Amino acid sequence: MLASGRGDAYCGSRYRECGLRVLLIEDDAVLGEAVRDFVAGLGHAVDWMQTLDDGRTAARAVDYDLILLDLRLPDGRGLTLLTELRRTGAVTPVIILTAHDQISDRIEGLNSGADDYLVKPFNLGELGARMLAVARRYAGSSLPVLEAGNLTIQLADRRVLREGDPVDLSGREWAVLARLANRPDAIVSKGEIEEALYAFGSEIESNTVEVYVSRLRKKLGKDCVETLRGIGYRLGR
Repeated sequence: MLASGRGDAYCGSRYRECGLRVLLIEDDAVLGEAVRDFVAGLGHAVDWMQTLDDGRTAARAVDYDLILLDLRLPDGRGLTLLTELRRTGAVTPVIILTAHDQISDRIEGLNSGADDYLVKPFNLGELGARMLAVARRYAGSSLPVLEAGNLTIQLADRRVLREGDPVDLSGREWAVLARLANRPDAIVSKGEIEEALYAFGSEIESNTVEVYVSRLRKKLGKDCVETLRGIGYRLGR
């Protein structure tokens, strides 16, 4: 189902730092596995659902950065879910993946609230590029550049600078920092940060949050994250 080509031009270090949380809704096992592995290989967290109902449940339960949505699913049309999301005010960007290349299908998808459209078979590198473009466009329109002490957190590009120098964060480290940066003046509970880390598929131990907070402090400075014992964490000021 996929065109040949690795798309290595889109897999540089800057792209790998994005750390998106992605919902893939695709019933084709071969295609779904290929897309899931490719997207995960770029450093993103991927939840793969194979039915409309499971996709709907996931989309309602988790705050995803991006949804990759097939139009034809065993229990219904992907556009049904897209329409539901937009009617409830959800603004999560959606890229439609479909084997139907009729102009009318594309128009219907875009009019229903999709942000982009890829016709199967497609090149994985092109998918990666479109994911990044859509995520940047979405984040850039709603999330500012945040200054916190000597840090500059570029939420649109998912990058962080320390005294002007870029700092390389893993996907999990970025997930913790982004959760704090999206609510810079609020206290974020340990449970909320654990929820952000669950997406990466690794088991969450009782001290996992503390481990990643410690790693952030080593890379970004000991004051980058405040600990409020028994309450949660807050981005340093």
